[in-house]
Amino acid sequence: MSRLRVRFRGSGQVTPTARVRRLRWRITALFALTSAVGLGIMAVFAVRSDDARWREQLDRSMNVDTSWAIGLLETEEDDRLSTGVLADVMGTGCPPLTVISLPRGTDKAADLVVEHAPRRPCLTVPAAQVRAVAASAVFNDELATSDRRTTDGEPVRVFAMPFYHPDAVEGDPPQGAIVTVSDISDQLADHRRLVWLVTAGCLVLVGVSAGVGHVLSGRAVRPALSVLGQQEAFLADAAHDLRTPAASLRTLAETALRGETDSTDVLRRTLRLAEGMGGLVDGLLTRARLMSGTVTLAREPLRLDQLVEAVVADAPVEGHRVTVRTEASVVNADPDLVRRAVANLLGNALVHGHLPGVPADVRIGVTQDGAVTVDDAGPGLPPQVAGALFERFRSGSGSTGLGLSIASWVAHAHGGTLTADRGERGGARFVLHLPTSG
Repeated sequence: MSRLRVRFRGSGQVTPTARVRRLRWRITALFALTSAVGLGIMAVFAVRSDDARWREQLDRSMNVDTSWAIGLLETEEDDRLSTGVLADVMGTGCPPLTVISLPRGTDKAADLVVEHAPRRPCLTVPAAQVRAVAASAVFNDELATSDRRTTDGEPVRVFAMPFYHPDAVEGDPPQGAIVTVSDISDQLADHRRLVWLVTAGCLVLVGVSAGVGHVLSGRAVRPALSVLGQQEAFLADAAHDLRTPAASLRTLAETALRGETDSTDVLRRTLRLAEGMGGLVDGLLTRARLMSGTVTLAREPLRLDQLVEAVVADAPVEGHRVTVRTEASVVNADPDLVRRAVANLLGNALVHGHLPGVPADVRIGVTQDGAVTVDDAGPGLPPQVAGALFERFRSGSGSTGLGLSIASWVAHAHGGTLTADRGERGGARFVLHLPTSG
């Protein structure tokens, strides 16, 4: 049960590629969250600043009205407050002006007396609310403001300013307060409009920020995804190419253990398979280095014709015919990589450039412009394979499928080309072109 449980848990593990993709979404989310927090703080600051600004402007305007009204109040000889001049000079109905006094010797809100109230105010606020704001101004000895609603439900701003007895000295309590009321429907509507605009703008900016973050994170993780893809391709290549020779070695060993084959023949075949596997591993590593871009080209002036002749001299061409025609050609390239590319093209022609049971007839030519032509007399290139010939696993049975792919990578790494076409004798013709040193 424990083994089954471990396998079940292992089957749900996330692949490295999926982790990188999740990381991209996490970076996007973090980018959007950071932008949202920053924009949210700025939006709150802007909204609160606007709210304080219009209230301050309105209070300043109401302060002017109440200050003017206080200047029209009179105190008679018996200390009674007279509002006659105020009522005659100012229209106290709009904005509504209410005069409330506090008789001397009293210190309770219940003792406040309404000296004057407009008969037909344009804004009707319950008397209890007016008295409450007036009491706050009188007993705190400072301006008092409050947002209230009229009896019709309209929002208003109630403003109260304390006033003092003409003979008052420093430290004496206020004689009373004047209360005025102002409609704030328009200001609140403008403020709400601003809140919606700021909110919508923040949402749009967060969306744009998330999109930009997603694009930037995609570019940031693209190299990692590329490396993972190359790693997966390398593992697939290794598994694909090493599976067959490993199975052949196993079969050969089992046959030798049963004594069904001569030991000398077994050793000879084992050595051949081991050499083939060594070539496979070397080719896989070279291709992986080329794909990852870790290969540093050791460019130097190189006699391409001499290199091709040396490759042909070292190649196992027993039983086949290889004709070399060269012209002096100097290219600026990495000798080791070019040697491998030419060897791969020659090896491909020797393996596939002839009919079964017929020796290969390969012609290799080198021209002054840095072109190496490998021409065979085989069956040619199938039309369905020609378009993807330089991809891995495209060389046909009996080979690794990496030779042409490596040759193509070498050509492009040097700024050259590798093309495949039908030759004059009906077989395949490969042309490797490298830039000359001139």
